Amino acid sequence: MNETDQNRRQLATRSAGWATWLGATVAKTNISPNQISVLSIVPALLGAWLLACTQIDKTPAILLLIVLCIQLRLLCNMLDGLVAIEGGKQSKVGILYNEIPDRIADSLLIVALGYAISMPWLGWLGALLAAKTAYIRLLGGANGLAQDFRGPLAKQHRMFAMSLGCLIAAVEWYVSRTQFALVITAYVIAIGAGLTCITRALAIAEKLKQQ
Repeated sequence: MNETDQNRRQLATRSAGWATWLGATVAKTNISPNQISVLSIVPALLGAWLLACTQIDKTPAILLLIVLCIQLRLLCNMLDGLVAIEGGKQSKVGILYNEIPDRIADSLLIVALGYAISMPWLGWLGALLAAKTAYIRLLGGANGLAQDFRGPLAKQHRMFAMSLGCLIAAVEWYVSRTQFALVITAYVIAIGAGLTCITRALAIAEKLKQQ
């Protein structure tokens, strides 16, 4: 495993046939990985707006649209790496484009979730802890270690939790018109991100001691 592989999030979907085909197709165009990274903010912003806007009823259709926005954000996150690495379009500033839009998209969606359930403090807490997971990961890399992407609630797990929460909330809307699923999701993200900060920090500390 080379240095690039060590500092790259391992995704099973990246090796799927459709993902390989899509990455190769986009790599043949003039679209750069950095542009794809920035583009990931767009569906995240739309999803966040649909979540946070109190004037929009969280009907099943809206909740499913939010899930679609989350998945499009993740697709961009996967595609930028495929185009950069497998497509041979890496750039010297790629690390900035890979990280900064990610943190923006994460924060938009998680903060919006807090406002959607009238608990903005929980959304802000979840977003802060989510950003801290990335900070700790990069801190390990800055000290000469391979970046640690462990969970229990890394980025893809947080987005899975939010997608699942929205899907369950769509069913809940039909049953009781309540939003307990979204409340539970917000707590899961905040607590899970906090635990991820702890597990990564402990793992990095242990590796530094062994140097």
